[in-house]
Amino acid sequence: MTDGLVLPPGAGRAVPGAGMTLKVGAEQSTAWSVFEAEVTPGFDVGAHLHQSAEELFYILDGELDLLAFEPVARTAGDWQSWQSAAGAQVMRGGPGSAMFVPAGCPHAFANPGTVPARLLFLVSPPGHEYYLDELGKQIAQGGPPDPQVIAEIRARHDIEQLTPLKVGRPR
Repeated sequence: MTDGLVLPPGAGRAVPGAGMTLKVGAEQSTAWSVFEAEVTPGFDVGAHLHQSAEELFYILDGELDLLAFEPVARTAGDWQSWQSAAGAQVMRGGPGSAMFVPAGCPHAFANPGTVPARLLFLVSPPGHEYYLDELGKQIAQGGPPDPQVIAEIRARHDIEQLTPLKVGRPR
């Protein structure tokens, strides 16, 4: 019989530079990885998609702009103005809001506010922590991340970048 895992608040493995704490990953689960994340004001993950992964985001505190649909047109710089053929638009979600992203679906989140947002983030299959470790190292260097380096990291981890990642408030 295999034992489970019980973590007290604040426990888990920090992912430096990514603002995340790994709660359960590929070493514990064959189904998914789970993170608690803090999204700083101005952070924009950029619209992207995964061919194989499914994700679930559940907002605990703060607000995020959320996108999870195929737009009529994938404009390169501004996913916040995207709209689907059915009329879906970017939604501002607060505590209790959830976003499910099936494989192949363009998606993004950004913190438009002045305070950090916290969320629970699940990814299937497991192993997303390896991508976040690489991404976090780039973000932790300070300054705007090199878009080419980010694209290379993402390409290695089943992520097609559609719009740029932004780490802080635009100036």
